[in-house]
Amino acid sequence: MQPKDYYEVLGVGRDASVEEIKKAYRRLAVANHPDRNPGDAEAEEQFKQASAAYAVLSDSEKRARYD
Repeated sequence: MQPKDYYEVLGVGRDASVEEIKKAYRRLAVANHPDRNPGDAEAEEQFKQASAAYAVLSDSEKRARYD
């Protein structure tokens, strides 16, 4: 499976601030966390994608390389 656009994964625009990115990540992380959704492979995958997207978009250097 090809990785999705990180902005699309978090549901934010390309001009989103770090604070907006953080809020979007937290919302998705809480909703899809494996502890809240035991045995749900789809929720676990969404959690992993959101975590990967946040790791890149929250770091200014990684975000600049990604853009």
